Amino acid sequence: MNVTDPTWARNTKDPHGEERSPCVAGVGAIIYYCILLGVGLPVNILTAIALSRLAARTQKSSYWYLLALTASDILTQIFVVFAGFILQSAILDRQVPGAFAHTINVLQFAANHASIWMTVLLTVDRYVAICHPLQYRAVSYPERTQKIIGVMFAVSLATGIPFYWWLDAWHDVYPPTTMDKILKWLHCFIIYFIPSGIFLVTNSVIICKLKRSGGPNRRLSKTTAILLAITTVFIILWAPRTFVMIYHLYMISAKQDWRVHLALDVANMVAMLNTSLNFFLYCFVSKTFQLTVQEVLVSWRLPCTPSPRKNGPLDSSLKPIGVLDGTSV
Repeated sequence: MNVTDPTWARNTKDPHGEERSPCVAGVGAIIYYCILLGVGLPVNILTAIALSRLAARTQKSSYWYLLALTASDILTQIFVVFAGFILQSAILDRQVPGAFAHTINVLQFAANHASIWMTVLLTVDRYVAICHPLQYRAVSYPERTQKIIGVMFAVSLATGIPFYWWLDAWHDVYPPTTMDKILKWLHCFIIYFIPSGIFLVTNSVIICKLKRSGGPNRRLSKTTAILLAITTVFIILWAPRTFVMIYHLYMISAKQDWRVHLALDVANMVAMLNTSLNFFLYCFVSKTFQLTVQEVLVSWRLPCTPSPRKNGPLDSSLKPIGVLDGTSV
């Protein structure tokens, strides 16, 4: 199947006779995004409420980074999953004013950049905590962390502005223009290659540091594995979108081969899954987070919710990942 097939070509025309690419993944993609939004948005809101309580209660920088990451995931689900894939592609069938679509582009890329680079900030924070614990005490505190987070949101919005001129893979021209090549390569570096490089370098240093450390540091192997899991999941889930986009850029247009279109649809679905997993990861790792979630649910008077422990110390299993014992955070 390709655009030389007259039946397929007719189906790609809108009422004005302009090229329109069908959703190759069909109804399955729409169902997937609706489920992803229906599950991911509530659990991310619940995560944000729980983390905000923990951040206010403990004043730990790590909770502020996790809270900012969760807020970024919520924005990504609103602007990318809902406004992009569900509203524009499924409900409106991409028949939206050009200025509106391009403005949504800016918000989508800004939210994506914020989500990924908040993870970078968290990873660098853990690197400093493990490899330079004495300096960490002096440089990591809530006020500075909040300023860094604010700057990162502003930078993410600024880096999203050039993508006002972004043409998605189903509307761009082939062969691509110079502007299209620049924007797609810029996107790949900002959203995948640079963050992945930082993750690989910092994680390698952290692993080497912990291997050289003896005694009590061995107890941190589980929480260190969680840090590795967060970044590894990102690298795996975003790899298909990145490499399929590069293949599309240099090999063949999505409008010329339905298999490239299908690959892009599936790659986008896999990448967006990354916005809904952290809640389940936190629940698996941390009793502190579990108790706080229970506390939030009880405050909403939900039935069959066990009452959280009100007295006694909080569990420390969600303390900053990889922080050495005795390090103040």
